[in-house]
Amino acid sequence: MKKVFFGLLFTFILIITIFSLNNKAEANTNMENNKVVFNFNTKTAKLNSGYEIPLNGIGTYSLLNDECYNSILFALQNGVRLIDTAYIYRNEEEVGKAVKDSKVDRKDIFIITKLYPNQYSYAENAINEALKKLDVEYIDMMLLHHPGQNDVEAYKAIEKAVKEGKIRSIGLSNWYIKELKEFLPKINIIPALVQNEIHPYYQDSDVIEYIQSLGVAVQGWYPLGGRGHQKELLNDKVLKDIAQKYDKSAAQIILRWNLQREVIVIPGSSNIEHIIENTEIYDFELSDEDMKKIAALNRDEKHDWY
Repeated sequence: MKKVFFGLLFTFILIITIFSLNNKAEANTNMENNKVVFNFNTKTAKLNSGYEIPLNGIGTYSLLNDECYNSILFALQNGVRLIDTAYIYRNEEEVGKAVKDSKVDRKDIFIITKLYPNQYSYAENAINEALKKLDVEYIDMMLLHHPGQNDVEAYKAIEKAVKEGKIRSIGLSNWYIKELKEFLPKINIIPALVQNEIHPYYQDSDVIEYIQSLGVAVQGWYPLGGRGHQKELLNDKVLKDIAQKYDKSAAQIILRWNLQREVIVIPGSSNIEHIIENTEIYDFELSDEDMKKIAALNRDEKHDWY
């Protein structure tokens, strides 16, 4: 009797083990299949949500009123198709007006906006408010701006809005490895993108690799160093020497370096020459040696508190 019992027990354990290994293999396969692939021909990447996002765009942090409207209108009329805004930037209305006035087909424009933590407790209303300010039928992607009280509930409100067709993809901003490990088990739809501070002086390589391993796209804000730090970064001797080699600007070298690390870029600018310059990053490729030189510039030097 004991032999029969232990025989059945062994068989049961064996079946469970095989089932577990198969599930793990399937999960790994799915993760590999969900890998975000950059297409330098179309200048887009396909997100795990099924939608395509442009590899480069324009950020609107600190752009207000007419300056914001004129910058976005010019960018759209000159080939930019990705716009990053946020409730806290106080410029969603100007972005929406520029989108309409550009005469660019709405389906060709990818709009990202964000809920700020002070909106998390009334996220559903905040989503409707963003749609109204942008004056669009849907938002391509909505992010939570950074971790805060009620962030899980706010994320679930965005999940609901996805099902209702108000939002197409969900993302997070300023979430790092620790925060992601705590947050992801509590939600239903895996983020399509995580947006963090990334530039040559703060390269965040471990975090980027972790996010990408989840099949989630990475987007970098402050790609050129951010206010108060941009001048130093763009005058870095290593970057200037590399720029001279490729007959490019230091800014273009930094943006291309990001793309080759599979990091989507959203440099902000109101300067029309810079807006165009920031798009001219597809006609050259940095060598492995130059990528290593830029990697050596890392200082783990964060330029904002997020």
